[in-house]
Amino acid sequence: MQIMLLLGLSTAALLIGQIKLALLTNYGFVLYWGYIFNGDLFDAVKKANVFNSAYMGFGVAVVLLAMIGFIAHSR
Repeated sequence: MQIMLLLGLSTAALLIGQIKLALLTNYGFVLYWGYIFNGDLFDAVKKANVFNSAYMGFGVAVVLLAMIGFIAHSR
């Protein structure tokens, strides 16, 4: 169901010509699905707080830097 939602949102964004929005949707989905939704798979990793925080921090940084880059490039 979530993959269908991602495909629907990405396809809709691409059909209306919003390539950057489609890319940010995919970035956000990968961060959500790989880390938050499937967090049970990372129980062993969650015990190592440094690596857990670094993974989430880099994921959020990628999304934020992409947003900043897209906004700065469009001006």
